[in-house]
Amino acid sequence: MYKAPVEDISFTLKHVAGLKPALNSGAFGDLGEDLVDAILSEAGRFASEEVAPLYKIGDEHGAVLKDAAVTTPPGWRALYRNWIDGGWNALSGPEEFGGQGLPTMLGVAALEMWNSAAMAFGIGPTLTMGAVEALDKHASEALKAKYLAKLVSGEWMGTMNLTEPQAGSDLAALRSRAEPAGDGTYRIFGQKIFITYGEHDFTDNIVHLVLARLPDAPAGTRGISLFLVPKFLVNDDGSLGARNDVFCSGLEHKLGIHASPTCTMIYGDGFGGTTPGAIGWLIGEENKGLACMFTMMNNARLCVGMQGVAVAEAATQKAIAYANERRQGKASDYAGSGMAPIVHHPDVQRNLLTMKALTQIARAISYSCAHAIDLARVSSDEEAAHWRDRANLLTPLAKAFSTDVGVDVASLGVQVHGGMGFIEETGAAALYRDARIAPIYEGTNGIQAIDLVARKLPLGGGEHVHGYIGELKVVADQVRTSNLEGFGRTAEALDRALDDLAEATRFLQKLLAEGRLDEAQAGATPYLRLISLAAGGAYLARGGLAEQNRIALCRFFAENLLGEVSALKDCVIDGAESLAAAGKTLISA
Repeated sequence: MYKAPVEDISFTLKHVAGLKPALNSGAFGDLGEDLVDAILSEAGRFASEEVAPLYKIGDEHGAVLKDAAVTTPPGWRALYRNWIDGGWNALSGPEEFGGQGLPTMLGVAALEMWNSAAMAFGIGPTLTMGAVEALDKHASEALKAKYLAKLVSGEWMGTMNLTEPQAGSDLAALRSRAEPAGDGTYRIFGQKIFITYGEHDFTDNIVHLVLARLPDAPAGTRGISLFLVPKFLVNDDGSLGARNDVFCSGLEHKLGIHASPTCTMIYGDGFGGTTPGAIGWLIGEENKGLACMFTMMNNARLCVGMQGVAVAEAATQKAIAYANERRQGKASDYAGSGMAPIVHHPDVQRNLLTMKALTQIARAISYSCAHAIDLARVSSDEEAAHWRDRANLLTPLAKAFSTDVGVDVASLGVQVHGGMGFIEETGAAALYRDARIAPIYEGTNGIQAIDLVARKLPLGGGEHVHGYIGELKVVADQVRTSNLEGFGRTAEALDRALDDLAEATRFLQKLLAEGRLDEAQAGATPYLRLISLAAGGAYLARGGLAEQNRIALCRFFAENLLGEVSALKDCVIDGAESLAAAGKTLISA
């Protein structure tokens, strides 16, 4: 069973992603290492002892829909109540509304543990946290006063309603409509699909954030507005009033995360005899809903990245434990009698070390993104602009690379288990099933790659990414001059990878400057993996410089896996023409 890796999480936060220097500088006020350690330790205990034991029940039982009401698996509702009673939902929420105001870094570290223990559980509060951020930044004071405190505490949960049957990632195709009622409210009509925790029994009320179009809205994404639509209307004294005209008409039968209800939501259909039209309130300005929703989506993208890290960690732990128990074949370094535990075999070791390295890289990238978000909030104006650019640069890496890693590592976990991994008994297959959704939702990883190349490489006049590469090169220089034993050829491997990264970056920036967007997009996905691997190698090296027992894994990655960067560079620079030519053969007449 999963055991939260509190030591690894704490180390990565403090010594790789930058929390320790920030604490020492007073960036987060009186927050110190003692409190950080206490929070991580208790989060680890709760995840390991209270969430993880219910994972299998959730996977096997799933969520059940009957008469428009969803029942979560046995024990899950009580688990959620215990979770919010522990204050976990409020960890990084705004203090004005009852939150603890702690850094995002701590919030995502705890989120990793919830998702490792049970991804279907951890995903629910993720949307609530995003709703809190969107309301805090964009809602009226009246809406904040009525909804934020209960969302921050977790007494109510929030959702994000974007997708419609005819409009997946293309929000310009949204058809849901909002009609002004003349009293400051709106009537919402439409259908939304794939709505995570759109209906459930965890809380008495659910606060939906819904994208819809006003009658005179411009076409495309410029004509989308954002509305708050509660399941139950809220009286002026904060008590619950009448049921709103919104309901769940169906649950998706999914490959994984079975305990998480993925709902089809119907707005304005006259549910339960109500007057047709779900009552909603505008968030922000008319036709500016996408900007408001992106506040929530960017939060969600980092949180989804943490799901990739989380599943990778759980799969790695499970595979290492199995490899130490399963006996098969002979091994020259095994001194015991009979067959050797398979962990002694070099190919199994390669798989396990690959799993460990990729997991740690994804964790470091995601925590570094959270660190940038934190420093953008607490820094002076000029420094804040720098850290906002850094957070924007790292968000697509955190989301896409980490979720790809989740799938890759979970797949390797099945391989380590052999035939036992392909059946449900060991739980390795369940992790693989859970992991597969994360590269798809909150913007597919292909969209993240396009965003990285088209929108993030031009940040700071195109110089921000080169400043980031320069910081990574400093780490390679530190390895070279450290005189620490065990690094092997790490510095040389990092030099090559970072030079390849710089060359590929300049190439893509040249294409963008020349207006050759299709060619740039052709290299976007390999580029995202390239920059993630190169940065990841530097992050592993930073960890090795801080603690010598981490050098061996750093060297393994540098000398066995980092060479992929060179092939990815060639794909970025030389692959567009062949992709376009071969792509034409796929298009039907």
